[in-house]
Amino acid sequence: ETTSYSIPSGDSFAYLRSNSEVSALSEHTDDNSCSEVASPASWRGLKSPARLALSRLGTRQCNEETMDLEMDLMKERFSKLLLGEDMSGSGKGVCSAVTISNAITNLYASVFGQHQRLEPLNLETKLMWRREMNCLLAVCDYILEFTPTLQTLKDGTTIEVMTSKPRSDIYINLPALKKLDAMLLDILDSFQETEFWYAEEGSVSGSSSRSGSFRRIVQPQQAQRKEEKWWLPIPCVPLDGLSEKFKKFLRQKRDCANQIHKAAMAINSGILSEMQIPESFLSSLPKSGKASLGDAIYRYIHNADKFSPDHLLDSLSITSEHEALELADKVEASMYTWRRKVCASHSKPSWETVKDQIRDGDRNNDKNCVLAERADTLLFCLKRRYPQLSQTTLDTSKIQYNKDVGQAVLESYSRVLEGLAFNIVAWIEDVLFANKAMKAQ
Repeated sequence: ETTSYSIPSGDSFAYLRSNSEVSALSEHTDDNSCSEVASPASWRGLKSPARLALSRLGTRQCNEETMDLEMDLMKERFSKLLLGEDMSGSGKGVCSAVTISNAITNLYASVFGQHQRLEPLNLETKLMWRREMNCLLAVCDYILEFTPTLQTLKDGTTIEVMTSKPRSDIYINLPALKKLDAMLLDILDSFQETEFWYAEEGSVSGSSSRSGSFRRIVQPQQAQRKEEKWWLPIPCVPLDGLSEKFKKFLRQKRDCANQIHKAAMAINSGILSEMQIPESFLSSLPKSGKASLGDAIYRYIHNADKFSPDHLLDSLSITSEHEALELADKVEASMYTWRRKVCASHSKPSWETVKDQIRDGDRNNDKNCVLAERADTLLFCLKRRYPQLSQTTLDTSKIQYNKDVGQAVLESYSRVLEGLAFNIVAWIEDVLFANKAMKAQ
């Protein structure tokens, strides 16, 4: 049973906010047997009609073997989805929504886990990504909702009938995510020919015509940056730096990937906000928001006449992603604690219902309502200031206990695209940083 979906880290690849176990669904097939069947050396002495007949027979056998391999792969995928990753068959596996979410996450890890450069995916890997993603996304074609529509009969009578159509959230978000996916692959494909190259640690020899290791040049000035990404390949640039044309090209691709990252993050946030809050999270909330936040932060939120979340974050001096994530969990817990108190006092089932029905004056007089809205604002500013922040405890709980397959597909797909876009931006920034360091040297 999956219990964690976040890997707090400061590097670019670990921005993938999910577990990174490699899926067994993403295995490469070996087609060498097909070529051996299709053209053995013993055919050379045969006449043309006999050779053509045997060639067709070999091609048919090759196609049958390929179809058998694809069918076995489909059976394996279908079995894992039905079993909920419980290979014992005892019914203790996770639900289908969590299973398909893990499948998309693990497919991304197997395809892009070792891809850490600005270069195109190889053809086989790209085909595997598209083929398996199409299979995993195909479930959304069968998620429908019924809506009443007017239908006019031949005699002019108008009747109301129920018709099926794709569910609205899938109809809106899935085509957008597929478009973002294609755009990210196009960005990687655009780096066929570049003015920079990559060198692993110690791989640049003195006799190489392409000298100028990024790490060797900027080591005295940027030791901390180097240590944070010591496992990543090193971008190298020519001694005279990159051309203006290529720098403009890099900036355009960086801005495009940055916009894709924002779009994927917006879709992911929207889907997470629509997911039902698990009872396990609500039962674990503290009795008071003050106990969750601590005295210092609570006093500022409670007493400030003009609440400024940015000023509060500046005064906290957050130095690491771990501290930022810990603060986000505390703020989120206190926010839902105050919201629960507001809902209980108004005898309403949900926060949105309460917020819509009470007037602004009443809302300002309700202390818990004011504190909840300020905590919400603080959480928003915190996530905006640290866009690489891992998933909070609430987000992890929502994914873990979610049973809506459509939401699981949209959330996991948007999350992996968000991570890929963030990585591309980071890789381009590394190349531009290498060029800047070379110019300074």
